[in-house]
Amino acid sequence: MKILLIGEYSNVHWSLAEGLRQLGHRVTVVSDGDGWKNYPRDVDISRKSTAFWHTISYVARLKHVMNGLKGYDVVQIINPVFLELKPTRILPYYKQLKRQNKSIFMGAFGMDHYWVKAGLDCCTFEYSDFNIGTQVRQSADNDRFIDEWLYGPKGWLNKIVAYDCQGIVTGLYEYQMAYSRHFDLPEKLQFIPFPVSAMPAARPQPVHSPIRFFIGIQSQRNAYKGTDIMLRALKRLAHDYPREVEMVVAEDVPFRQYARMLADSDVLLDQLYSYTPAMNGLLAMSKGLVLVGGGEEVHYQLLGENSLRPIINVKPSEESVYRALHHLMSRPDELYRLKEQSIAYVKRHHDPVRVAQQYVDFWLRMQKPENRHLSHDIII
Repeated sequence: MKILLIGEYSNVHWSLAEGLRQLGHRVTVVSDGDGWKNYPRDVDISRKSTAFWHTISYVARLKHVMNGLKGYDVVQIINPVFLELKPTRILPYYKQLKRQNKSIFMGAFGMDHYWVKAGLDCCTFEYSDFNIGTQVRQSADNDRFIDEWLYGPKGWLNKIVAYDCQGIVTGLYEYQMAYSRHFDLPEKLQFIPFPVSAMPAARPQPVHSPIRFFIGIQSQRNAYKGTDIMLRALKRLAHDYPREVEMVVAEDVPFRQYARMLADSDVLLDQLYSYTPAMNGLLAMSKGLVLVGGGEEVHYQLLGENSLRPIINVKPSEESVYRALHHLMSRPDELYRLKEQSIAYVKRHHDPVRVAQQYVDFWLRMQKPENRHLSHDIII
């Protein structure tokens, strides 16, 4: 098939493209590289700034690129907001892509209307980016996301595209739960694990002495993702056990530099409010690191995983994180066993070729005549 992937989150589309190419498909990835992370792509559509002349240049470039994106069997957008434009300006491009190609699909891989809605109901999840139990998390980031995605134009666009597209792929347990409350399974919605293109290590490195604990910080999302709390717990551990613990901190670094810094560590702290490992955690696990973060039992159940339990699951509190880190620090033999399980877990569930085949199966099923009614023409 001829496949077009537009937009990027944490290297998901580029990793998927690598798997699809190994299966013999022709794939084009069009993206901005996910901003400062600068992930690889075939066609660059990055926007320098919102300044007037940069905007004029971006729109002209976008028009030229979009006019050439035709004749694809499958188009998948990373998110309803797949371009650096206002939602009202994105919709015509979405309609153009649908008109010029055979079928169009949407990824549920990150921030969107249904994810915000599920977090704010305070019952879909025990905890999330938006709630702790029955309490809504208060933060400037969350206020902005609620304004944009629940009530604002991004949410408006999300609902239109989700209804209109041929199918929706969810990448994590959380997104599957958020969308399954509004869309039928398996008629419209399909969970497929994220692909990890990095070759998994044959075996993990021996545990370092001192043990190296790695934490990556996105300064603009520090509190939202819980990195602030995880960092406090790690600093406490390093203070209490300076001879046993080494901290490795990466803040706002490009992907390639980040991957180099990550590779020579033992433990990654990531995604405090998550039930599941996302792309950053999976990349670390493929290299034989142990993930401290999201590893709730329900996510293993969704994967059909009955034996491997490589992730150190923590609750969203500094004390829970500290206890987990202390446990790993004091048991290096167990830490090495978990390193081995991490590699096995990524090989089993996130191999890019295996994941790509699941995408192909879903796309082909949704293109069958009996499923074409699931896509509706937009009426605005």
